[in-house]
Amino acid sequence: MLISTSELSGQVRARALEEGFDVVHIAQAAAPPQASERLRDFLAGGRHGDMAWMASNADRRADPNVLWPDAKSIIVLGVNYGPDHDPRADLDVPGAGAISVYARGDDYHDIIKARLKRLGHWLCETYGGDAKVFVDTAPVLEKALAQAAGLGWQGKHTNLVSRDYGSWLFLGSVFSTLELEPGAPETDHCGACHACLDICPTRAFAAPYQLDARRCISYLTIEHKGHIPREFRAAIGNRIYGCDDCLAVCPWNKFARVSHEAQFAARPQTTRPVLQDLVRLDDAAFRALFAKSPIKRIGRDRFVRNVLIAIGNTGDAALAVEAVRLADDPSPLVRAMAAWAITRLLALPAVRALAAIHATHETDADVRREWMP
Repeated sequence: MLISTSELSGQVRARALEEGFDVVHIAQAAAPPQASERLRDFLAGGRHGDMAWMASNADRRADPNVLWPDAKSIIVLGVNYGPDHDPRADLDVPGAGAISVYARGDDYHDIIKARLKRLGHWLCETYGGDAKVFVDTAPVLEKALAQAAGLGWQGKHTNLVSRDYGSWLFLGSVFSTLELEPGAPETDHCGACHACLDICPTRAFAAPYQLDARRCISYLTIEHKGHIPREFRAAIGNRIYGCDDCLAVCPWNKFARVSHEAQFAARPQTTRPVLQDLVRLDDAAFRALFAKSPIKRIGRDRFVRNVLIAIGNTGDAALAVEAVRLADDPSPLVRAMAAWAITRLLALPAVRALAAIHATHETDADVRREWMP
């Protein structure tokens, strides 16, 4: 089919909108400016924590040509998941947990990947060439590519900011062997604002545009598989899965819109869920409650670990009974945070009495340390 690059690009944009994407931009299949250097510095400083997969695919992640040498164009797409209220309002609800906006509905990976595949199949069947689709889990610097394509810019918090949708865009990409017309890169519109840096509860930003994941609540409650360092627990508050503070405070959210996607709408179990109910979940109940949710990826033990930290931060001594019940849980992650919550909620004599029962036969050194108030 004979068609100009400009016309082809227009057809791609129109089809992508039909597939349910809210924004569509195109970039050349080339390394985004400074992406390689920034990634190298990030990894060299150990700021990726225990996300070893970032380091193992660093060369492919930094340069699309290394990931797929045949690619000539990258279609970068966004889907709006804007919430119906400021998620920071959920941080002060007594006895409730706060879950990141992106995880309150169905798993976006599954939804967006299906749309990307349909778009890629249509492109190849209609205009030829080959295509590969990526959404988040692949070694692609999607935010940097999105900025190169003109979709938005990486703010000082390193997340993507859009002039049309604020902070609330899921990203995906289609790599194509076809020549498409690229858009102009988006420029940085953060100016002198540093609200996202100031609001971070754990001071995770070493400097503007430099995130230390090891201090980030989203990393600690989702990616981190071990015990959460004691120095961050009080700052976590009631955040049991992720953190939206730096996203929600961005002034560009004045242009954000509530998502029209029913699958991204918050579920009852993710909208200010009751901590006392969540801490009682066993593995089967956890899997059933969070079926189709991204939350299920971290597993019951890490999730209950997070819930126990939130319980320890409530100051409600009545909830200590839930922590005591889990003091002998099979998971050391759970036992450790149960002990920590007990030391936060009960008076010293009660803590010592419980430690005499539970800590004396504890085999995990980290858990034993948590019994020391």
